[in-house]
Amino acid sequence: MASTASSTASARPGRAGRSAWTVILCWITVLLEGYDLVVLGAIIPTLLKTQHLGMTAGDATTIATLSLVGVAIGAVSVGPLADWLGRRLLLISSVVVFSLFTILVPLADSVAMFALLRLVAGLGLGACMPVSLTMMAEHMPAERRAQASTLTMTGYHTGAVLISLLALQVTDNWQVLFYVLGVIGFVVAGVQWFRLPESEAFVRAKQAAGERRVPFTELLKPAYLRAGIGVWVASFMGLLLVYGLNTWLPKLMNDAGYPVPTAVTQLLVLNLGGVFGLVLGGLVADRRGIKGTAVVWFGAAFLMLACLSIKMDSDLLLNTVVFLTGVFVFSAQVLVYAYVTSFYPAAVRGTALGSASGIGRLGSIIGPSVTGALVTAGVGHPWGFYFFAAVAVLGLLAVLTLPRPAEGARADGTETTG
Repeated sequence: MASTASSTASARPGRAGRSAWTVILCWITVLLEGYDLVVLGAIIPTLLKTQHLGMTAGDATTIATLSLVGVAIGAVSVGPLADWLGRRLLLISSVVVFSLFTILVPLADSVAMFALLRLVAGLGLGACMPVSLTMMAEHMPAERRAQASTLTMTGYHTGAVLISLLALQVTDNWQVLFYVLGVIGFVVAGVQWFRLPESEAFVRAKQAAGERRVPFTELLKPAYLRAGIGVWVASFMGLLLVYGLNTWLPKLMNDAGYPVPTAVTQLLVLNLGGVFGLVLGGLVADRRGIKGTAVVWFGAAFLMLACLSIKMDSDLLLNTVVFLTGVFVFSAQVLVYAYVTSFYPAAVRGTALGSASGIGRLGSIIGPSVTGALVTAGVGHPWGFYFFAAVAVLGLLAVLTLPRPAEGARADGTETTG
């Protein structure tokens, strides 16, 4: 008994160390995704002002859309690839792919090549967030489901904040932003190769006899269909807001009459609010309930987006409204993922989260496309914010249809009686 206790104690530091590396490296990977997916929005005003490669607003919309198409394809493909290759190898490979093609973007000699490089980079990028969220969830206590999702996603907005700060410094030398991301990505991949352990859950699943995957049709059964439809619609609306704002906010602000430095600064303020909102949202949701918190968050997002349709003369007022927009918009979306982890039992949780992410990615494509069309038509402000406010209302209505998490699964993954 003494020897067993001793060996258990001696194993704990090693396990704790592996867990710490998993948390750190997954968080940094999500940070890189936040950096990458906001970088285009930060430089679009400069690209259009300088007419880089003869780029027009329509071209910028196409590039933004193709970038997100690549991300969506990567996200949809991640499930079977992770089951086959393992989560560790898939995550490292994905980081390498998007880092390589990101470095090549400034070297593009045409708009078409620029768009193609962003598309391929998106393929690698799309796999990063789902795998990172999965690995993080497997290293967090079950009773902290909401915080596990929201704290992980602070990495995304930290990356967005960093790119906003860098964009203010480099001004017209936007190429530096892509070189920095690519180099850092390669460094992260190298550290992951030596320090990131394979998911213990993946190893156990590979070793378990008779392990079977749950089909998507399981989510269409009466016990889950109501929740599924609500989650899919809410995730679609949430990601539409997240990607639409991060891609086009500087241009919308510029169209409203704010100078380019002020417009780009709003991207920084928006994502600072996002980081604060994620921490706050996770804490409130774990204490007060995920569904109720998500309803309040989507409602507050509607109010803030409606306010942004009005030109503000006070910088303090503008910064406050943009900050609060970030607080509520970004964490409202992540609370939808937290709801999935709390409602569905373990047997279908992965399938449910994958479907929510995949369908939500359609919103991430449509949001920038619709907003880009409004910008091209010359009505980006105020109609872009009218559009976003309406989307927030639809997200709120979708959350209202969701059954309470207690009707689905306990925190430990077992069925409840309702």
